[in-house]
Amino acid sequence: MAGAKKGLVLLDFWVSPFGQRCRIALAEKGIPYEYSEQELLGAKSDLLLRSNPVHKKIPVLLHDGRPVCESLVILNYLEEAFPDASPKLLPADDAYARAQDRFWAAYSDKVYEVGKRLWKLKGEPQAQARAEIVQVLRNLDGELGERGFFGGEAFGFVDVALVPFVPWLPSYERYGEFSVEGIAPRLAAWARRCAERESVAKSLHPPEKVDEFINLLKKTYVIE
Repeated sequence: MAGAKKGLVLLDFWVSPFGQRCRIALAEKGIPYEYSEQELLGAKSDLLLRSNPVHKKIPVLLHDGRPVCESLVILNYLEEAFPDASPKLLPADDAYARAQDRFWAAYSDKVYEVGKRLWKLKGEPQAQARAEIVQVLRNLDGELGERGFFGGEAFGFVDVALVPFVPWLPSYERYGEFSVEGIAPRLAAWARRCAERESVAKSLHPPEKVDEFINLLKKTYVIE
């Protein structure tokens, strides 16, 4: 883009778990960037609409003015565009392990997708969403197993992808009437380990703030 700002600019929204993925990855790698808060509930900025004309959503990473859209695409882009930035989030010498990490990172989106239905729906549709999210969390718990992180002992790609959903879980628990600790205890312990990392602690908001935002969404879209 002619006259575009050099370096990295992240178009984001404060509570977005998808944008938080990017913030955590950038912090882990020590890559400097400019943060640009976007309006999502009102009129969207011309910059966002120009940068992501297809989905019109954040996050968008502008690199010397050129847009990279979608959070997991951005994580992969950071791995490739900044090969000297460490730590690596994906295994450098194991194509199969990288493929597995990308699979589980994409799978982690289900936590948000299904969780959203818990506070939007009532009755049988909500009960179905509850059953689905319980299974999703159990699947993630099984994949984690006894490892410290999804990448083994090192905080990696799947951890970055999944951890931004942790502050949303208390709200999901309340609406769905389940306990993460009860159905996925290893995942609950993993969440506590992740919370100790500076990149995570500085990027995420307390569950209370997330719950306030969910209530705002319910009022905005008139969801009883």
